Amino acid sequence: MAMTMTEKILARAANRDAVRAGENVWVDVDVLLTHDVCGPGTIGVFYENFGRDAKVWDPDKVVIIPDHYIFTADAKARRNVDILREFVAEQGIRHYYDPGTERYKGVCHVALPEEGHARPGEVLFGTDSHTCTAGAFGEFATGIGNTEAGFVLGAGKLWVKVPETMRFLFEGEMPPYLMAKDLILHIIGDIGVDGATYRAMEFAGQGVHALNIEERMTLCNMGVEAGGKNGIIAPDSVTLDAVQARTDKPFTVVRNDPGATFHSERVYDLARLEPTVAKPHSPDNRAAARELRDVKLDRAYIGSCTGGKITDFLAAARVLKGRRTAIDTFIVPATTRVLGALHTERVGGETLAEIFRAAGCQIGQASCAACLGGPEDTFGRLNEPLRCISTTNRNFPGRMGHKEGEVFLASPLTAAASAVTGRITDPREVL
Repeated sequence: MAMTMTEKILARAANRDAVRAGENVWVDVDVLLTHDVCGPGTIGVFYENFGRDAKVWDPDKVVIIPDHYIFTADAKARRNVDILREFVAEQGIRHYYDPGTERYKGVCHVALPEEGHARPGEVLFGTDSHTCTAGAFGEFATGIGNTEAGFVLGAGKLWVKVPETMRFLFEGEMPPYLMAKDLILHIIGDIGVDGATYRAMEFAGQGVHALNIEERMTLCNMGVEAGGKNGIIAPDSVTLDAVQARTDKPFTVVRNDPGATFHSERVYDLARLEPTVAKPHSPDNRAAARELRDVKLDRAYIGSCTGGKITDFLAAARVLKGRRTAIDTFIVPATTRVLGALHTERVGGETLAEIFRAAGCQIGQASCAACLGGPEDTFGRLNEPLRCISTTNRNFPGRMGHKEGEVFLASPLTAAASAVTGRITDPREVL
């Protein structure tokens, strides 16, 4: 029986020779991820259902990365981290990355692969919808709720419906003014925020496999914004190099079988695409950046799991080098590794940090920061009804703080170009 990548991964995890889309199966979990927002709730569900003296099914398969509301004076946010610390000490969990220590990493979806926890052929569940980011490494990665995660903590498995797969092929060479963010915003604009509901979104084609691993992560990251269960990209040498540089754990590469059945297939010519923006208040409210050139802005924000990686900041620096920003511009690295790279990676002889500071940007600590709003003292939070262009993944009302704020989603190139002009700007105007 011919299967898709997603079907093959779930078949292995279910100890079955084959599964079909639509089937419900018990799957063994390779990694469970949680963070400071959902971790305490997950822990509560675990103890309530398995008993106060219960032990997690496998402490080596639990990864806990506080990242959302951590650099804050908010007492309740700080208490969440205290609960995580107590739990990992009690359970003997090694993969805990504590804020305020040298083990701290940053945003979970970027830190996870940095620390070697994202591997081809595996099943990764996380208490965050953007867990689908790790599908860039050729695994089944998806977000689950606290109740499901609490059960996984005790049982190590979960009841899952096998999703159908939608394929999105990008042909041709990537133009220098486009990034993965433009590609995924274009897809979401085509199919809508519910167009891939409970389906796997497979990204393929020459254009996708020419992308580096960080850009592939951006594609998979926003699959959930179309309702996708998971995003996935077939492993190749780029994938294997990235994984083997971070872990020596064994893994099994999985690819589509010849003759596998797909729900649908869409083909895009990269030469016909252009810089894309999602207008408030939905990721599918698509427009070309050039169509919005009269939209004036108050702020630019470059960061998050979607837009705070090294590749994202190299792109922004191409635009910002030798220029000054016209609006407040926030630079928020996703992880401490990325923060370090701001001081080592260079464009034209200057480090990224030097370029950003000379342009008038503010640089924050590695974290989710304003992407999910957060307490009043969160770096970059919209405390006023400002109009912001952002490399984040959602632009719902109140998403970055103020409920009347307007958030326009865009690539780091478009966000940086717009920061320079103070209005939404197609990066071709400044590149």
